[in-house]
Amino acid sequence: MPSELHATAGEPVDKGLDAAVDQAIAACGGDLRAAIRALIVANDYLETEVTELMKAVSHAYARGRFHSYSG
Repeated sequence: MPSELHATAGEPVDKGLDAAVDQAIAACGGDLRAAIRALIVANDYLETEVTELMKAVSHAYARGRFHSYSG
């Protein structure tokens, strides 16, 4: 049985991803531009958080608080 394909991209349908897209659009009252804007803002926030966490871990590693895994 063949998998479902997106009509435009010819890619397999990820129903979980499609549901998340629908949820993001619904959260913005059906406004696609608002949904995209909200996702960009959220992504920027998460990128900033990752950067800050990487700095914190790097500083802690340099101070000897973390040790490399020896297996």
